[in-house]
Amino acid sequence: MYTRRIFLKNAAFAMVGVGSAPVWLARTVFAETSVSRRKKVLVAIFQRGAADGLNIVVPFGEKNYYRLRPTIAVPPPGVSEEDSAIDLDGFFGLNPALKPLVPLYRSAHLAIVHAVGSPDPTRSHFDAQDYMESGTPGRKATPGGWMNRALAPESGAASPVRAVAIGPTLPRAMRGGTPALAINDFSGFEIREPGAAGPFETMYQATSDSLLRGAGRETFEAIRLLSSIEKRPYAPENGASYPGGRFGQSLQQIARLIKADVGVEVAFVDIGGWDHHVNEVGPRASVGQLPNLLRDFGRSLAAFWQDLGDRMADVVLVTMSEFGRTARENGNRGTDHGHANVMFVMGGDVRGGKVYGDWPGMETEQLYEGRDLNLTTDFRDVLGELVLRHLGNPNLKSVFPGYAADVRKFRGVIPA
Repeated sequence: MYTRRIFLKNAAFAMVGVGSAPVWLARTVFAETSVSRRKKVLVAIFQRGAADGLNIVVPFGEKNYYRLRPTIAVPPPGVSEEDSAIDLDGFFGLNPALKPLVPLYRSAHLAIVHAVGSPDPTRSHFDAQDYMESGTPGRKATPGGWMNRALAPESGAASPVRAVAIGPTLPRAMRGGTPALAINDFSGFEIREPGAAGPFETMYQATSDSLLRGAGRETFEAIRLLSSIEKRPYAPENGASYPGGRFGQSLQQIARLIKADVGVEVAFVDIGGWDHHVNEVGPRASVGQLPNLLRDFGRSLAAFWQDLGDRMADVVLVTMSEFGRTARENGNRGTDHGHANVMFVMGGDVRGGKVYGDWPGMETEQLYEGRDLNLTTDFRDVLGELVLRHLGNPNLKSVFPGYAADVRKFRGVIPA
């Protein structure tokens, strides 16, 4: 006999709704004809573990960078084609492992914000990630996440894939009052028990519990929609080639959903492995844990851009990490938990080709607590600009509760 426990175990997805109630999709039947095509889409990438922004976008014009990092600093442009920073503006350079992103920067579709992050001083990964995903630094009791609140109310039938995260569980950023969906893999988005789908659907239709009845109906609608997308032949376009790792394949699934015109508006992907206390960089800047991870990161982002082609006119992708790394290297060719970091913003309507933000300097008295890159841009000003000017949601006080959002603090990565 089939049970709801077996059904939930084998459905291979997660959904979220209001509060602590069972988490499900929108309470309206999805009809493809009601979905507006070519919606604006915001894709958020979370680099879990605290990425080293100083070795990702290198301040080679800052002499103290090399003083504080005598063995792990990325050499300035011109020293070595393979190991030198790629000059962006005469002061900042891109890590050479991110070479696939250079054409996007040069064509003004990739913007960089430096010395950016959360004003909360915590160096706890768990707390800092929670604060950044909730959009409320220092407040643990905030219900839901900023991406969920960024979605404006729908006036008609809502798409069951309006808010999507790629992974086994729904991230903090996507939880809240608007239904959202976590998909580990398209191919696993099904009832795996042979012959179980029909009996389970009948069971949910027959229940006297209106919540369970609606939940069952919506669940099977989502399964049918995702199954129909999975059955369509798919190949990346425009010569795009995604890396075979989890991150690249997750971005490919997001691109596939966007191109299916099924109403995606916000999407979330994370990539771990950025906590490099030891052997962050090897004997050369192109060798070690960080450059290896950056190669996969850069190739994946470039493939996403190439695959979507002219659809990137409606898409913005933003990257973030919970905090940066110490300005000074430690004794193990690594770095420890720091403060300010770097964010990338990529998209068709992005005002790129520039490193934004006020550089705080790296003299000892300029560092945060004498050890970390100081913060000059709040991450909520970057995300708030994307929510307002890309997604078109002006209610930033609701998206970032307790924060005095002000367009005068925007960096200008999206044209007003």
